[in-house]
Amino acid sequence: MNDTGRAVRPETLALDALIRETVTRAEASTNGGADTMLFLGNRHHAFPTAVIKDPVLEPVDKLVWMVIILEVRETGANTIFPGYGAIANMANVASRSTVARAIAILRATRWLTLCGRLRKASGRFRGNVYALHDEPLPLTDAIHLDANYMGFLSKAANHGHARVRRVAQGVLASLEEDIQAGLDVCAGEHPVERRVQSLVKTTTGHSRRFFAFTRNAIRQLHHDAAIPPKAVDHHDQKSNSAGDRAQNSNAQNLDRRGSSSYINKKTTTTGSELSKFVLTGDEGQPLVYPRRLCDNHRDLANRYLRGLAPAQRQPVLDELAGRFRAEQKGMKPVYDEIRFLTRLCKLAKAGKFQPNLGIKVCDSRRARDGSRHPGADRQTPEKPQETEEHRQKRRAVAQEGLADMRKALAMPDRNSTATPSDDTGPLTG
Repeated sequence: MNDTGRAVRPETLALDALIRETVTRAEASTNGGADTMLFLGNRHHAFPTAVIKDPVLEPVDKLVWMVIILEVRETGANTIFPGYGAIANMANVASRSTVARAIAILRATRWLTLCGRLRKASGRFRGNVYALHDEPLPLTDAIHLDANYMGFLSKAANHGHARVRRVAQGVLASLEEDIQAGLDVCAGEHPVERRVQSLVKTTTGHSRRFFAFTRNAIRQLHHDAAIPPKAVDHHDQKSNSAGDRAQNSNAQNLDRRGSSSYINKKTTTTGSELSKFVLTGDEGQPLVYPRRLCDNHRDLANRYLRGLAPAQRQPVLDELAGRFRAEQKGMKPVYDEIRFLTRLCKLAKAGKFQPNLGIKVCDSRRARDGSRHPGADRQTPEKPQETEEHRQKRRAVAQEGLADMRKALAMPDRNSTATPSDDTGPLTG
């Protein structure tokens, strides 16, 4: 180091002290022949390539993801989730609602997972527990960590902001496309296989599947984004407001017009219809689900059962419930409920489904319903109330028959001078 008497900056003096300390430590170490290096530039952080090449996320969505991961790396893996204001400041975003919209899209695309909610001892809400991922989670992992993921998608498909609506509808449309193709949407995939499938461009330049989105859904999202809006969309101001949906009906109608082609040309299912299924069984009866199925599983089950005839839906659910009961008697556990349901639905479509374990489930439910409503199974017609006219006619017929009997037995007529006791006495000669 140069020990001249010239005035130097404090930063240079601090750097000089750091270098001297580094030299001292290197000389005292046993590896005397090894070179030593100092990095004096700015710190750099690596980001996954997948988040940069994601064909669904917009630049602000990617930036919000990077800001969150940067905050996590600065403070540690287990830290407080940065507030919307802090994210907006770091990302140089003017609107907090833009941050809220980006977080909703990250959750829908499974880059971010809402794992739980924190509450005080009094039950008052304290905050959320989030998990950030270096690639979108598989569906089976997402519904395991996020107990309301499918419900969130259903609500987001009718969100106040058109962008959130389109992304949520794209996820649901991709699920519907896979289900119609006979795929198990909860089947496990090898990580390498998932990454190969997530390549954004093929050698011919066409978009491919990217994690939660099929190729058709990605194309539809790009098509919708290219359509110029007919009216100014003010959803950014209040993206979670229910009133905005009514005030901006033009943007919603524009989105619904394009959502009908999410799956293929043969279906007319709209994005709002994809958000939630309310199915019934035979004769319009509500379906009875096994208690083991959570809300996420019930939503997925409805999407598979939708392809069956109403009379087939409840027997399939009963068979699934019977299979769960059989585990208590030593049968091998069912680790993937949706996969087992998928197989039952395939058998039902092929006409090969034969109820077995579900027969007892059905019988016990009917017996339980019969005990609650004893007269439900007996279709006894209610006796109509007798009118006065019918009563008089019935009495006249009875009196005529009684007069004939008296005549046949040589008994005096009741209208004769006989005593009243003759009318009530025994019919003997």
